[in-house]
Amino acid sequence: MDSQGGITVRRALELPGLRGGLPEVVACADRLDRTVRWVHAGEAPNIASLLKGGELLLTTGLGLGARPAEQRAFVRGLAERGIVALVVELGPRFERLPPAIVETARAAGLPLVQLRREVPFVSVTEEIHTEIVNGHYALVRRADEVHRRCTRALLDGGGVEGVLRILADFAGNPVFLETAEGRLLYAAAPGTGRAAADPLQVWDGLRGSRGAREAGPPADAVLVDVAGGGGPGTGAGAVRARLVLPAVSAPPLPVHRLAVERAAGLLAVVLMQARQDEELAARGRGDFLTDLAEGRIRAEDAPAQAKVLGFAPGAGPLLPVVTVLAPELLPPGNWAPLARAVLEELSSVGVPVLLGVRPLEGRVPLLLGLRGASERTVVADRVAAALRAGVARAGLERPGTRPPVVVVGATGGWDGVGAALRHAAETATAARGLSERPWHDARRLDIDLLLWRLRDDPDLAAFVERAIGPLRAHDRVSRPALLPTLEAFLAHAGRKAETARALHLNRQTLYNRLARISELLGTDLDDPQTVLALGLALRARRHTP
Repeated sequence: MDSQGGITVRRALELPGLRGGLPEVVACADRLDRTVRWVHAGEAPNIASLLKGGELLLTTGLGLGARPAEQRAFVRGLAERGIVALVVELGPRFERLPPAIVETARAAGLPLVQLRREVPFVSVTEEIHTEIVNGHYALVRRADEVHRRCTRALLDGGGVEGVLRILADFAGNPVFLETAEGRLLYAAAPGTGRAAADPLQVWDGLRGSRGAREAGPPADAVLVDVAGGGGPGTGAGAVRARLVLPAVSAPPLPVHRLAVERAAGLLAVVLMQARQDEELAARGRGDFLTDLAEGRIRAEDAPAQAKVLGFAPGAGPLLPVVTVLAPELLPPGNWAPLARAVLEELSSVGVPVLLGVRPLEGRVPLLLGLRGASERTVVADRVAAALRAGVARAGLERPGTRPPVVVVGATGGWDGVGAALRHAAETATAARGLSERPWHDARRLDIDLLLWRLRDDPDLAAFVERAIGPLRAHDRVSRPALLPTLEAFLAHAGRKAETARALHLNRQTLYNRLARISELLGTDLDDPQTVLALGLALRARRHTP
């Protein structure tokens, strides 16, 4: 038996069946270590078309042909098909193999054996096949033993790293667990101590070569998918990660692939459990932040509970932040990949962070610890960028989707942070209709929050229609649209020069548009009460049909 679970040509010739035929190797005696996948006996001239490769072919030579050209074509066809050896029994057809057959086999690199005594091919086939099956069974037993060791490692708390170390030692090559997108999760190399190779250096080398080739892992590597639910938008059987066993010290053998495939089943369970734990932890933090916002946790009890959840800010103020995801961005299943991606992005902000998820509301609430109130704007900028990057990293951001709405609340201590967090959460829901910004300041959105709460009141819709209805009707049928001009004019507090620059218009064109707006609305745009009403109507229309 060889290390791949079959037997070699050399071993087949040593078995009693073929040894009784007094075998003589007449070509390519240096290639007898090829692995025999199967044994076939036949005499048909076109027998090469019936083979798949890896066979040891037994024949009496009846199909070899009488002319040298036929004999050469027969041998070349077998070599091209990929058989491992040709065994010809001498007798009535050949007393000795013709030179054309021997020379062609030698030129093609095909081991050629002649049997000087008759042997029963059935017995030879049965004997070799039994040896092959026993070899495969031995491989399965070796893989089973590795599987048992991996299972024990997990039960003993060795985790994913322990499993990878066992695989690496068994295969004599480093082993990597990567995400479906190719990001490294775990790595292990064979051996211990200073003599052990650094798997990260190997990974960097592989990553460089893979980037240059723009195609997966090296062709000679063993690659096994670890199922168990991938990222957003994937089903329960989707690829969660991949085991990669590259050929660094030596090419991986079939028994190594078998061991890796067995280990993949174990790791699928581990990763699924880890995802469930992550999901529960993220939801638990979200529940704590919601309870804090709703006043179900007393201010004096909050620091201790937050510490249990891993949040221990200093003596500085706390900053609440709430992100609301658009419906098309919501993870269809587990929220753990999103929470993990956002937390990894937030690590660069450099302040303590407590992040939770609220799947039913589509919210991601956060609490951050600042060193001083002056950090609020800088930290808010970084947090907003990290939140958006985390959503994209989790695979949720796609072309045409609305970015998440980020609302930053007021800073304060534990005694006031609950109310600030609740205000930020309510304002974040109301801010979904506002123009896109990196983040919104909850302290400046009270009017929008009030209008959002009145969104179903028919009086609000009637107010909007009275105030700007004629402009809306105009913009549905005529160009240029005038509502954007009115919005820009009010946003710049009636300063016409700034409004013209913002709209990239010359002043006369702006004056003409403002005159047309006044005419349609029957109002004076220089009247403060009119400006106030129009500003409220423009805000309210974002929350009304």
